[in-house]
Parts: sequence; structure tokens; C-alpha cells
Amino acid sequence: MTPNADSRAATNETDAPASETIFDRWSRLAESSSIVDPALYAEYDVKRGLRDAHGKGVLAGLTMIGDVVGTTLDGDTPVPAPGQLLYRGIEISNLVDGFTADDRLGFEETAYLILFGSLPDAAELAQFTERLAEHRVIPQHFVHDAVLRMPSRDIMNAMARSVLGMYVLDGNPDETSVRNLLWQSLQLIACFPVLAVYSYQAYMHHFHQRSLVIHSPKAELSAAENFLHMLRPDSNYTDLEAKLLDMTLVLQAEHGGGNNSTFTTHVVSSSGTDTYSAIAASLGSLKGPRHGGANIKVAAMFEDIKANVKDWTNETELHDYFVKVLSKQAFDGSGLVYGMGHPVYSISDPRTSILRHYAESLAKEKGLEEEFELHVKVERIAAEAISESRRVYKGVSANVDFYSGFVYTMLDIPQELFTPLFAIARIVGWSAHRIEQLANAGKIMRPAYKSVAPRREYTPLTER
Repeated sequence: MTPNADSRAATNETDAPASETIFDRWSRLAESSSIVDPALYAEYDVKRGLRDAHGKGVLAGLTMIGDVVGTTLDGDTPVPAPGQLLYRGIEISNLVDGFTADDRLGFEETAYLILFGSLPDAAELAQFTERLAEHRVIPQHFVHDAVLRMPSRDIMNAMARSVLGMYVLDGNPDETSVRNLLWQSLQLIACFPVLAVYSYQAYMHHFHQRSLVIHSPKAELSAAENFLHMLRPDSNYTDLEAKLLDMTLVLQAEHGGGNNSTFTTHVVSSSGTDTYSAIAASLGSLKGPRHGGANIKVAAMFEDIKANVKDWTNETELHDYFVKVLSKQAFDGSGLVYGMGHPVYSISDPRTSILRHYAESLAKEKGLEEEFELHVKVERIAAEAISESRRVYKGVSANVDFYSGFVYTMLDIPQELFTPLFAIARIVGWSAHRIEQLANAGKIMRPAYKSVAPRREYTPLTER
């Protein structure tokens, strides 16, 4: 059994300093034996993070699903350009304009497009929505035993465990035919809002002694509507609230094959493993603060601004704050301005432009215009501060995380559910990429790592 933190702290090695435990010593050894000379990365032309010095990703595959564009070509030279996000060749703004013009929610239509490669007609969309509603029903014994009886302090971990548990509910979990993969994908897309909300309710009941309120999903409601219905004790929400939550799901449903969690889906799927194992791995990737957890850091950063900047309207004070953040003298000491910048987008993130517009509408409904104006100011001033203090190979703009956390806060969604909401959206992209990986019968992914450790001989135990 793995010792807990208390036992680790109490275990001392006889030849170590009195204040040093054996785990302190082992930690030092593990760290010192893991450090690679940074100069070697340049010597062997290693693309750290699988990106070059300009942030361009190493080409690792081909996809028909999504495209992320941040540059255009001037002859043979890539130059920054307004960002584009395309789902199956359709620009995201065109997709959004299409369903909003009809005053419809768009996530289910978007999911159909991403999975099947074309927009559904009215009958196809109705059939798809009905099938998702059927899949959204989870057996009561599973909810009780796998979710409510095993609460976790982290909702993403709870969802990953539940996804792995769904393996036992599947009568044919290991088959990788497209037909079976599609059935499993619909099950996961439908169930993710339920798993997220139920895991949160279990967490609040067990760790914070809140009343346990469990609402069953309703077949006539969309994913966004069901999320709000299940989350809120009174199940009430406005049309604008449902539309804005639906919009965040549409904007985060897919982002090309190279983002960390989707690439994880490809890597793990290439081994031939089951769907539930692959998606649990992707959930683990998305949980990270450098990926799906970024919007939580954005929300925390704005709380820090409010606590440390006396006058929000004073642009000089805001600029000085971000100079301190960038020099690791403010906020969390990381030197990062969360929600600003993206590995691909340069001049703009198309998702941000759309979400900013709808966030303004909700801010007016909620009486939070000053908060919205603060976000707009910070978006501009933080970009200026970054450009002044650092060498920037491409433009710096706000990414979708910059406004998504603000939107969730206005919707009274707790921070524990910010990243799970990202997962509720991105399970669509993960599912499509898993199908694509296996349909193309690709090789197992195995990139090369060059060993730079010196060769040495084995030393007998008595001579060490």
C-alpha cells in the first residue's frame, strides 16, 4: 500500500539530516536525475512541446474534422492573421449565425456535424436529439454506486472514474468497429452533463454538508438546458442563460487534432484500447491548468485584480498590475497572464469574439456591466503589457478561456464545474477523432526520444 503524506513525513533515513525524511532525499534524487541540459534540446533540434520556436506545431497527422488557423502565407512566409476555427470546413461564425438566425440552440446540431461530416436536415436533427435523450438515462444503481457513494474533491477525476465504470455497463466494450464506436460516443456525449452535475452534487453533499438534490434529466431538453435544470435546486433558468451556455458548448466542441486532450485521444486510441479508457485519459489531460483548467485561473486572476487594483477604471493602474504579474511579483507568481495568448491563434481567437458579444448581453441582464467592461479593458491592456515586456513571435490576443469563466460565473455555475463543462463540449471532438483514428487503421503512435544519459557499468551492491 502507498504510504500517506503523514507516514512519508515521519519516515527518516538514519544517515540523512534530522529534518530530512527519506522521501525528501528520494525527491531530490529523482529530480536531479531527471534534469536534461537545456542546451541539448537545441543541439538535437528537439521541438519541445512538439512546437517550434514560433509556436507552430509539428505535423503529426491529418484530419477531416476540424481546422484551427492563425496565420496566412505571404509568399512562403507565414504571417499572423485573424483566427479561424472550422468544423468540417464550416467557419464557426457561419455555423453560429446559422442556428441563432432561427433562434435555436446549436450544440446538438454541432455534434451531428462534427460526428457525421454534414449538417443535418430537420428530420435527422430530430432523430439525433431523440437518440441522445435515450442515451442520457443512466441506471439508478450506477448513479448510486459509482457516483454518489464515491464522491471526489475533483469533479474531473470523478467523471473519469465514472467513464471507466461505464465499461461494465457496456455489453460489447472492446469492439472497435465504427458502428460500436458511434454507439459508445452517443452514450458518452449524452451522459457527460449528467455525470458532471451528479458528481458535483455528491461532492457538495459529502464534503460541504449541502442537501443532496438530484434531478433526473428531461428528454425534451437540450444538453445545456438539462445541465442548468439538474444543477439548480429549483431547475429554473432564463432563455438567455440557456442560449449562452449552449454557445460555450458549441465554441469548445472541437479544436483540431493537435490540442493536448484530443491528441491524447489519438495516441491512446492508436493502441487499440477501449473507448472508455481512451476518453478517461483525455479527461485527465483536459483537467490540467495549462489546458481546460485555464478558465479557473482566469477567474482567480480577476478576483486578484479586484483585491489589488484600487481603481478598475484606471488603465495605468491595470497596466502596472500586469507588469508585476509578468515579472512574477503579483498574482500566483507564475509570470503568466491567464486567458491571453494561444499556440495557434495570433491576432484573434474567433471563439473569443463570439463569446464576448453574448457575454455582454448576459452582463446587461444580470446588472454586471462594470464587470464586463473590466474584462474588455484587461483584454487590451494585458496584451499591450505582454508585447512590451516579452519577445512575441506572433500577436497576443485573448483566448476563449478569458470570457468563458466570466460567463460561467454570471450563470452561477461553481468553479468546480468550469472544466467539466469544457469536457461536456469537447467529448464531441474526442469521439469524432477516435472514430477517425481507428477508421484509418493508423499505426500505434510512438515518437522518438533520444537518450542523453552517459553510459556506465553496473556497480556491485557491496562497492556502492
